[in-house]
Amino acid sequence: MRFKGKKVLVTGAASGIGRATAIRLASEGATLTIGDINEAGLRETATMLDGSPRIQPFNAADMQSCRTLVEAAASDGLDVVCNISGLLKWGPSEEFSVEDFEHLMTVNATSVFAICQAALPYLVKSKGCIVNTASTAALQGIAYTIAYSASKHAVAAITKGLAIEFSSKGVRINAICPGHVNTPMGNSPPPPGDVDWSLVMRNAPKLADGSCDPKDVAAMFAYLASDEARKVTGSLFTIDGGQLAG
Repeated sequence: MRFKGKKVLVTGAASGIGRATAIRLASEGATLTIGDINEAGLRETATMLDGSPRIQPFNAADMQSCRTLVEAAASDGLDVVCNISGLLKWGPSEEFSVEDFEHLMTVNATSVFAICQAALPYLVKSKGCIVNTASTAALQGIAYTIAYSASKHAVAAITKGLAIEFSSKGVRINAICPGHVNTPMGNSPPPPGDVDWSLVMRNAPKLADGSCDPKDVAAMFAYLASDEARKVTGSLFTIDGGQLAG
């Protein structure tokens, strides 16, 4: 019960890593606000949780919607923010539209900053923490995912910069860098176009059955959000089945 009495916001909670994290934190006593653009998915997640979460649909492409989400979550205090909402689109770079690039940056990076910015005054009061979701794509070049990689590099920079800025105020800020995760987004079909699969498979996990389950990543969220990680801030934690080992 590491989160008994803690008020926690989890975004992207309608499915995948966000849902698994909401389930894990609720099982350890957290009082949750869950956000996603998919309201039906949020309501399905709510049926899987211990306790009754606050359901707050939001659109990560709309910064006012991001701020409204935080205001709702913090109406009676806020201790932890888990930024998990995200979008993946990939394909040959010469065919990738600038509009899609901008949309990925907005959803995956700008919204993370907006949510952090809105949450930080409350977290300073509670001496709370933020756990963002970056990616192995934040730590190396990955062919055909230039927009996604750029957005996740931005999340890594947001995480480290804010950690430095707010460490003296008692707020910890870290990020998790998952590799391949068995989620609808992670298992989306390949894009059309000329894809050199030898380049793609350079980044395959090295462990046998090395793809992660959402529960594996949720366990890392639970650790970083807990007091057990009280000396951890500004760090990027890879969980990738050895994907970046070499």
